[in-house]
Amino acid sequence: MAEKNEYSRLEKAARTRQSVQNAVVYTLLGFWAVMVLFPFYWMVLTSLKSYSAYNAEYIPKLFTLNPTLENYANAFTAVPLADYFLNTLIFTVITTAVMLAVTVLAAFAFARLDFKGKDLVFTLFLALMMIPNELVVITNFVTITELDLRNTFSGLILPSVTSVFYIYLLKENFAQVPDELYYAAKVDGTSDWRYLMRVMVPICKPTLVTIAILKVIECWNSYVWPRLITDDEAYFLVSNGIQSIRESGFGRENIPAMMAAVVSISVPLIVLFLVFREKIMEGVSRGGTKG
Repeated sequence: MAEKNEYSRLEKAARTRQSVQNAVVYTLLGFWAVMVLFPFYWMVLTSLKSYSAYNAEYIPKLFTLNPTLENYANAFTAVPLADYFLNTLIFTVITTAVMLAVTVLAAFAFARLDFKGKDLVFTLFLALMMIPNELVVITNFVTITELDLRNTFSGLILPSVTSVFYIYLLKENFAQVPDELYYAAKVDGTSDWRYLMRVMVPICKPTLVTIAILKVIECWNSYVWPRLITDDEAYFLVSNGIQSIRESGFGRENIPAMMAAVVSISVPLIVLFLVFREKIMEGVSRGGTKG
């Protein structure tokens, strides 16, 4: 009887400790979620406030009683935002497609092909990650300018078609595919290209989807390079139009219209993530081959 009571007491104490731990964890997670989501809430809230109401607020309010969609109309009329959307779509699709082709071929070469100096070349390739982005931007700007590719889609796209990190990530996934599959394919007379497209790419599809989506997000949010390389509105991306919208107020910054533009720009990325969230998580967490 005494042992049973002692067991019940220990079990109750364990449940109490677990409940306290869960409460602490969920409290911290809830606090972190509020910190992460609050900027998005503030962005949407500001986009729904009228220009006059926003400027009349000496103390920012966390809600609005008179929401309006006028700012969204202003965002698309203050600048040709729809044209910028089209330019951004073209830039994103072409850059991502070319980058995937380059990444797949480079990763396969480093993972499966044997050539002299492969390890040295790959080490030097990884060393490129140590170069500050500012130096890369300066070098790319000089190169694109000398090639007379400013204010062109080629000038926008070319510096973004390679990524050392994505090649490294895919190379590690390719390297985890059993060597026996490669040797068996070669015995059957399968070419390297056929083996890559029929075996490697399907097995590593989750990682490829993840890389593609991350590249789409990177291109869609690109700001510094488009601002640097284009001054012709015909080649502006959505990031170029944000500052113009902000300056469209009558003597004051038109923050509500700018926030409306940012919301409009963010929606495609949010939808993309929601549609492919399972693939993204699978690609990030996936460390080996399919079972």
